[in-house]
Amino acid sequence: MTRTITPATRLAGTLRLPGDKSISHRYALLTAVAEGTSRIDNYATGADCQSTLDCLAALGVPVRKTDSGVVIEGVGLDGLQAPARTLEAGNSGSTMRMLAGLLAPQRFSSEICGDGSLSRRPMRRVIEPLAQMGARIEAREDDFPPLRLTGRRLRGIDYALPVASAQVKTAILLAGLCAEGQTVVREPVRTRDHTELALAHLGAAIETRQRVIRLPPRPRLRGQDLVVPGDLSSAAFFLIAALLIPGSEVLIQGVGLNPTRSALLDLLVSMGAQLKILEVRERAGELAGDLLVRAAPIRGGVIQGPLTAALIDEIPVLAVLGAGSQDGLVVRDAAELRIKESDRIAAVTENLQRMGVAARALEDGLEIPGRAAGTRGFRAAELDCFGDHRIAMAFGVAALLADGPSTMREAESASVSFPEFYDTLERLRA
Repeated sequence: MTRTITPATRLAGTLRLPGDKSISHRYALLTAVAEGTSRIDNYATGADCQSTLDCLAALGVPVRKTDSGVVIEGVGLDGLQAPARTLEAGNSGSTMRMLAGLLAPQRFSSEICGDGSLSRRPMRRVIEPLAQMGARIEAREDDFPPLRLTGRRLRGIDYALPVASAQVKTAILLAGLCAEGQTVVREPVRTRDHTELALAHLGAAIETRQRVIRLPPRPRLRGQDLVVPGDLSSAAFFLIAALLIPGSEVLIQGVGLNPTRSALLDLLVSMGAQLKILEVRERAGELAGDLLVRAAPIRGGVIQGPLTAALIDEIPVLAVLGAGSQDGLVVRDAAELRIKESDRIAAVTENLQRMGVAARALEDGLEIPGRAAGTRGFRAAELDCFGDHRIAMAFGVAALLADGPSTMREAESASVSFPEFYDTLERLRA
């Protein structure tokens, strides 16, 4: 689908975003193997999180959608059933990696596949620790989907993550639920801790201290009523649009403010953003609050090292912010962007260049000049979303800043995580 987006003169209004994708995936997977009924309000509306629900339903978990979210009837740690067909993860790497951990210790065999994009994404980083626990997982070239899992009894391990990854950590902990003995995961840097918080809230005696997570075997998880905070990664697009479009003022309600995700807000403030956090509250260990953002002059910045890992999903839209800033943006240590839903380094560079920004791709990042280096704003252009939801949304924001209407090919890619994205943008036009 090709979509035309015209420039915006100002953004204003109040909005509430769909639920956080990362938390939605984890709540669904964990309540599926809990005992009793769980009601999950504000479950993420995108196709990725629907893939997780579809896989759970195929594994015999009763799943029912409601006006406010989903209801999951937990089947307990031993209640999953052998699927009658291959499990479809769609475009969702989160579904495939984390579900592999849940399936590895089951009494049956299963297979998880994905779409063309997911089939090109490496899975060795999750296969290797699960194999150390005793799992038997076959993959194309020992790395790529589909994944074929032969259920086996697992043993807990003490595993140091070679690269920080909340998804791999979660897969190991999910496998550890049914393993023999304690499971320990050691992180090189702190990553998002939604899994640990959810496990503790559902009844597991999980312990986290100085980036070391310890999970005793076979905890008794109990179903709960849960509310998913608004997705901070989705909020990033509206925060950055409001910062760059003069005169804008936007209030985003109920956004997740988990401290392991705060790097985005810290970076924006360091670059000159006018942000206020209002009415912070806590549910199931997760913090949420309202974010008020106003347009402001933005300085440049550098994203590298651990900060890159913390912001890896937001880098496409932060690149747009960099192009609209005074001093530009440099991104390093981001080679992982090459193996996302698209080669995001190449995709961001190409689209920015089409819009008249002299962006330069690095092997592991980007160099994006700001206005001080001669960037004169965003030129209207024909843009390509490359089948990638974050590229689609990042350049939906860039198109609002252009000097005329821009067209976007494969604009429907945004629906993978945020089907309401374009409608929400339009509602904010003043």
